[in-house]
Amino acid sequence: MPNPAKLPLESLQLNVNLADFELPEAPRLQSAILGQSRAQSALEFAVAMPNPGYNIFVMGDPGLGRLSLITNYLESLAPTLPAPSSYAYVDNFDNPREPVAVELPAEQGQKFGRDIEKLIDDLLATFPAAFESPAYQQKKNAIEREFNHLYTTRIELVDKKAQSINIALFRDGEAITFSPIRNNKALNEEQFMRLPQAEREAFHRHVGELEDYLSEVLLELPQWRRTMVEKIKQLDTDTISLAIAPLFAELNDKYQNIDDAITYLSEIRKNLDNTIPDYLLPEQPLEAANPLKKKIILAEQYVPNILVDNRDESGAPVIYEAHPTYQNLFGRIEYSSDQGTLVTTYRRICAGSLHRANGGYLILDAEKLLTSPFVWEGLKRALQSGCIEIESPYSELGINTITLKPEVIPLNVKVILVGSADTHYFLEVLDNEFNEMFKILADFEGYIPRTHEAMQKFAMLMIKHAADSGAKPLTRTAIESLIEHSCRLSENRQHFSARIKDSLEVIGEANLFCRLSGSSHIDRLHIEKALAAREQRNGRMAENILEEMLNGTILIDTEGEAIGKVNGLTILEVGGSSFGAPARITATVYPGSRGIVDIEREAELGQAIHSKGVMILTGYLGHSYAQQFPLAISASIAIEQSYGYIDGDSASLAELCCLISALTRTPIKQTFAVTGSINQYGEVQAIGGVNEKIEGFFRLCQARGLNGQQAAIIPAANKCNLILKQDVINAVAQGLFSIYAVSSVDETLELLTGQEAGMADSTGNYPENSINFKAISRLREISDMTVDEDKEEGP
Repeated sequence: MPNPAKLPLESLQLNVNLADFELPEAPRLQSAILGQSRAQSALEFAVAMPNPGYNIFVMGDPGLGRLSLITNYLESLAPTLPAPSSYAYVDNFDNPREPVAVELPAEQGQKFGRDIEKLIDDLLATFPAAFESPAYQQKKNAIEREFNHLYTTRIELVDKKAQSINIALFRDGEAITFSPIRNNKALNEEQFMRLPQAEREAFHRHVGELEDYLSEVLLELPQWRRTMVEKIKQLDTDTISLAIAPLFAELNDKYQNIDDAITYLSEIRKNLDNTIPDYLLPEQPLEAANPLKKKIILAEQYVPNILVDNRDESGAPVIYEAHPTYQNLFGRIEYSSDQGTLVTTYRRICAGSLHRANGGYLILDAEKLLTSPFVWEGLKRALQSGCIEIESPYSELGINTITLKPEVIPLNVKVILVGSADTHYFLEVLDNEFNEMFKILADFEGYIPRTHEAMQKFAMLMIKHAADSGAKPLTRTAIESLIEHSCRLSENRQHFSARIKDSLEVIGEANLFCRLSGSSHIDRLHIEKALAAREQRNGRMAENILEEMLNGTILIDTEGEAIGKVNGLTILEVGGSSFGAPARITATVYPGSRGIVDIEREAELGQAIHSKGVMILTGYLGHSYAQQFPLAISASIAIEQSYGYIDGDSASLAELCCLISALTRTPIKQTFAVTGSINQYGEVQAIGGVNEKIEGFFRLCQARGLNGQQAAIIPAANKCNLILKQDVINAVAQGLFSIYAVSSVDETLELLTGQEAGMADSTGNYPENSINFKAISRLREISDMTVDEDKEEGP
C-alpha cells in the first residue's frame, strides 16, 4: 500500500499552459508594474490630498518596481498640473549679504535674465556717449564757468589791492604767490635778497595782510565748489534719467503684471544713479579698458541668478535625487578666494533638488537620506516651515568666509521617500514627528496572485520588454517558462514574484543564447539555458561543498542507518545567491538534569530563532512523554561541521527526531533528509527555501548514485511551494527519488525509522515496542535514576 505522505509527481512541479491566452506581438501597456494595486491606490490618494503632511513613504524591498511605479504615475500626472513659479536671486542693494528672492511665472525666468542682459548692453551703448553730447557739455561748462567767474572776481580784488602796494599776484592753477615790484617789474628771488632788510620785512608784512584778505574774500569758496558739484551731479542724474527712461519704459510695460520683477527694475533704476557715474563716465579709468570688463562688472551687479525656470508644457516637476546630500537637496553657496578669504555674491547661489521640485514632487531614497549628515533634520524643518533656506556649510565649521543669507523661498512640494520596511519602522520609533509628516504608507507586496488576468499582463509585459530592449520575440513556451521561474522565486505556485525585474533580466540573457544559436525567437530552451548559466556562474560554493561531501571531508551519509544521526536540510546564502545543502545533525542523551543543550548556542553560533526552535523540543518532550513523572534529561544537539552563524527553526523537526532516536536507541535511515519546524504539540510547520533544500540533497544523492531509497521529508504545509527542477522531477518519475510531506512528528519518525510511532490510548499509554513507548520508558528510567541519586546524596 503506497504511503499517503509520498507526494505524487504532479504536485512537485508547475506546468503553465498559455494555449488559451491571446498574446499580441506588440502590446501597449500604460504601466510597467504588475500588481501593487494597494501601493498604487495609496499613492493616488496621497497625491490628491492637498493638506500638509500627506507626504508618502514607499515601503518595499529593492527590485519590486517602486521607482518605476512612482515615476510612471507622477510623470503621467505632471503635465495635467500647472507649472509652478520660477525663482531667481538678485542683489539686495541696501544689504548685499541678504540677496532677494524674485518670483516669476513659469518660463519667465530665463527671459527676464536675458532682458536684464540686454539692458546692460543698452546701458553700455548709451554711456558714456550721453555725457559726451554737446547739450550735456554745454550745461556742464556753464556750471563750471559760473564757479570760475566767482573765483576770478575774488582774486581780482586781491590783485588790485596788491598792486596798490607794489606787489604782484601770480596764479598757477589754484596756487597763488606774491612778488615785490620795482620799476614796474616783479623781482625774482635773487633780486629780492639784495633788497634792504627793511624793505624785505615790509614785503613780508604786506604779504601777510594780502593772504588774510585773500582768505576773507574766498571764505565762501567751499560752498561755491559744493554748489558746483551738486549742480553737476544733478545734471548727471538728469542726463542719466533722460537717457535710461526709454530703456526701462519697455521693460516696465513687459513685466507690469509681475510684482517682483517691477520692484527689482525699480531698484536697478535707483542704483544706476550711483553705478553709471562710478563706472561709465568718460573720465573713468575703465574707459580705456576692455569694454567686456565693464559688462562683467554690471552683469555681476544686476543680472538675476535664475535658480529654477519651469516650463509650461512640462507641468509640475518630478525630481528624483539620487544623491541626497545637504547641498544637493537644499542648494549651496559657492565661493572664490580673494587674498586668502572666501567671498561670494548672489550670483554664486546654486539651486538644490527642493528648488527644482518646488510645486511638484521630490523622490528620495530613505536609506541614503539618513546616512547624509543633517539632511533628515533639514528636510523636516523645511516641510514644517514651508520654506527653503539656503545656508552656508562653511559657517558652522569656523572657516573664514564672507557668507550670504539668501531670502527664503516658499516651499510647496510632495516628498516621496522610498525605503525598506526596516527603515520605515526605524523612523517611526526614533522620530515621533515622522508620522505627522509622512502620513501615507505605500506598501509594496513581495508577491502577486497568479490569476488569469495577472498572467495575461505578465505575458504582455514580457513581450513589450523584449520589443523595447531589442531582443528577439518571445514564444509562448518562453513566456510559460518565465512564469514558472517567477513563481519559483516567490516560492508559491499561486503567486508571481513581485521582483519582475528579475524576469526582465532573464530575457536579456536568454536573448544572447538565442542569437548564438541563430534562432529567430526566444524559446523555452533559451530561457532554461540562461537560468542554468546564471546558476553555474553563482555555483562555485555549492560545487565546493558537494565535492567535500563526496570525498568525505564533510560527513553526510546517504545509505544505511544510524542512531542519533539525521540529515537536515539547510539553506546557505553567499552574496546574492543561495543554495541548499544537507547537514548532519547529531544528538546524545545521558542521565542527568541539564536539559537539552544546544551546542550551537553555547558556542555563540546559534542565533535567536534557531535557539528558540531547540527550546521547543523540551516543551514537546514534556507534553508528550513527561505527564506522569518529572522530565529529567541531559542531551546535546549539534549541527555538525558548521562553522558560521546558524539561524531559523527549520531544523527543529530533524533535531527532535534525532533526539528521540538517541533517546530510544532507534536507528534512523540515512537515505532520508528532513526539514521542518515544529511547535510544542508536535505539529510540523512550514519553512522557507523548500525547493533549494530538496535540490541540495538530491544533488548529493545523484552524485553518489540514486538507489530509489533516498527521499526528502518536508512539511505538508509546503506542498504549494514545490516547483522543483526538471532533473528532480525526472528522478521522481523514474522512482529513483521520493518526496514526503508530513504534518506531525509521529509521521516523520515512522518514515525515518520504519517503525510504528504509536498512538496513546484513552489512559495515555502507548503500544509496546512503539517509538513513543520506548521514549517514555527511557525517560522514566532516567528520571528514576536522578531521583535515586538525589536520595543517596541526602540532606
